[in-house]
Amino acid sequence: MNQPIKTLLVEDDEVDVEAIIRAFERQKIDTAFTIVGNGLEALTLMRSEYKDESLVWPYLILLDLNMPRMNGIEFLQTMRQDPQLCRSIVFVLTTSDRNEDKMAAYDAHVAGYFVKSQLGKDHLPVTKLLELYWQLVEFPPV
Repeated sequence: MNQPIKTLLVEDDEVDVEAIIRAFERQKIDTAFTIVGNGLEALTLMRSEYKDESLVWPYLILLDLNMPRMNGIEFLQTMRQDPQLCRSIVFVLTTSDRNEDKMAAYDAHVAGYFVKSQLGKDHLPVTKLLELYWQLVEFPPV
């Protein structure tokens, strides 16, 4: 890869944030993380005219579902209705294994749904998948 993977991590749990960042570092995946604690903060950042360089397209979103203020499903539904943001690529990374959450996430066109407890502490399956995804998948044009 010539440039770092740009990743918007929407996660309110600091322990999970650290675990995800460490997983990418252990795999030596060059990742530029931007971290926000809920869906409302993510939308505000994504819609800002003063975007942080790490959010310039292309980027991936890793999204937790269970967050305060605006949860992941509400974020997805709002983002998909926004013509500027609707093509964003989102992977859900959550504790919820509820079928209702899976259906709602896929109805909002997520690229994948991962249950944290099934990934182990090192999050190795997600880091490997996202690295391969970034290398092989053609992103939509800006």
